[in-house]
Amino acid sequence: MTELSPETRDKLKAVSTATICTALFKRGLRNQFIQDVRPLNPALGNMVGPAYTLRYIPAREDLNPIGVFLDRAHPQRKAIEECPPGAVMVIDSRKDARAASAGSILVTRLMKRGVAGVVTDGGFRDSPEIAQLSIPSYHHRPSAPTNLTVHQALDINVPIGCGDAPVWPGDIIVGDGEGVVVIPAHMAEEIAAEAFEMTAFEDFVTEQVQAGKSILGLYPATDEQTKVDFAAWRSANGR
Repeated sequence: MTELSPETRDKLKAVSTATICTALFKRGLRNQFIQDVRPLNPALGNMVGPAYTLRYIPAREDLNPIGVFLDRAHPQRKAIEECPPGAVMVIDSRKDARAASAGSILVTRLMKRGVAGVVTDGGFRDSPEIAQLSIPSYHHRPSAPTNLTVHQALDINVPIGCGDAPVWPGDIIVGDGEGVVVIPAHMAEEIAAEAFEMTAFEDFVTEQVQAGKSILGLYPATDEQTKVDFAAWRSANGR
């Protein structure tokens, strides 16, 4: 599992997925934003942690009756108990929200174990209850039927696709009020540093635009005076 330094984690908690996507795009990565997932509680702040994955395949009815949950080694149950504290569980539900990827009891267990968040490109059942929990949770839409009706849990901590984004175990997952982005593990430190710097500049620009200034020469900073003004703003604001 990828070890995030406290400094890198703090930087990623202070930046947006939009800014991270721009930093990734500069490096040629276009498909790292998980499509069509939304936070159940946007007020919780940024979710940050290394990915721990669970993969579902389409259920085969003769192999996926309700009795499979009696097996303590069932992949879904095993994943819930083994996802490391500080990690983000990412579930590949094949963008299929006809049945739940998990429900409030399993998400509560993740929360109590110190997991940093949970993401599925399918749906959660008990979504009103999950929205009240203190663990960031992202899904496509609510879904009441048990996962067994559509999904068959197969693999833990393998490369997956989630909402069209490739996710390798240990990749750094960041979620905010807009959605979730996947940072390749080896890029995490440099992406965090660049996004943090970009955020400072964008905060400066926002203040300037709110004060009535044109974006021409300001955003991007093609006027030399913009660079001078930004340096002064950083000094005055401790940024």
